[in-house]
Amino acid sequence: MDQLQSMAVFMKAADSGSFSAAADALGMSSQMAGKHVSSLEDRLGVKLLNRTTRRQSLTEVGQQYYERCKRVLSEVEAADALALNYSEAPRGRLRISAPVTYGTYCLMPLLNRYLRRYPDVQVELSLNDRLVDLVEDGFEAVIRLGPLDDSSLVARPLAPYRLIACAAPSYLAENGTPMSPDELTGHHCLGFSAWPTSVSGEWKILGGGNLQLLARQSRLQVNDARAQRAAARDGLGIILGAEIMLADDLREGRLVRLFSQYRTPARQVHLLYASDRRMPPKLRTFIEQVVAELEVNQVELDDQGIT
Repeated sequence: MDQLQSMAVFMKAADSGSFSAAADALGMSSQMAGKHVSSLEDRLGVKLLNRTTRRQSLTEVGQQYYERCKRVLSEVEAADALALNYSEAPRGRLRISAPVTYGTYCLMPLLNRYLRRYPDVQVELSLNDRLVDLVEDGFEAVIRLGPLDDSSLVARPLAPYRLIACAAPSYLAENGTPMSPDELTGHHCLGFSAWPTSVSGEWKILGGGNLQLLARQSRLQVNDARAQRAAARDGLGIILGAEIMLADDLREGRLVRLFSQYRTPARQVHLLYASDRRMPPKLRTFIEQVVAELEVNQVELDDQGIT
């Protein structure tokens, strides 16, 4: 028999004064209540209750055992309450990984709102452009850019990560303004070495043509988009960067957008997490907020510029 249940029956029998009263309170037969107490006594090798046809009372060891059972069952109840609380309210530490630029400019504003909404959740956000393993690296959710490999993870598509070509007014004044991709020959195109060559070296545009951003054309390659943006603002070359990162520079005139008549490239974005029926509320609510704010729509799914 279950020892904790037997302890609960024993305590109820001691409190109520009879097996029948304990059985009624616990929703079982008086015979089953008696079996629970007998099971305890057989396992312990001592008598816990003195029984007569009219009454029952605790033995000396039964009284001591009763007090210990009371403390044990109280701790069990507290542990259950704690687990139930965690299963109902978002709380605890949530570990997330995202690419550096996406995490900085797309995810951080969302996390600010999420943390204000759920004050008992602590978020550990790891920004890294390397391909992390959700399970091995101990993350609960991962934002991934680009095509996905086959995986058992759940993948929720998010709004694509759009790229645009820009340059500083000083660069354009010195080198001229290319009006079409064909005029890029001879221009310095800043390289972003954190992406695979197949992504950083080719830009798909409307009509099936390709805008080549070749590494040999660049005097500078960096693995951080913020440094690449700083180089572009200083007039070192043309940047192909995230629209959300460059928006303020465009608005304030530090950069000028090029080829606005062409469809600019975009990268697929997915939120990855493990499938689990017992998903903790901290992760469930995070997923719900990400999907609500960043989920892809049908127009974006139909966009042929997504790679």
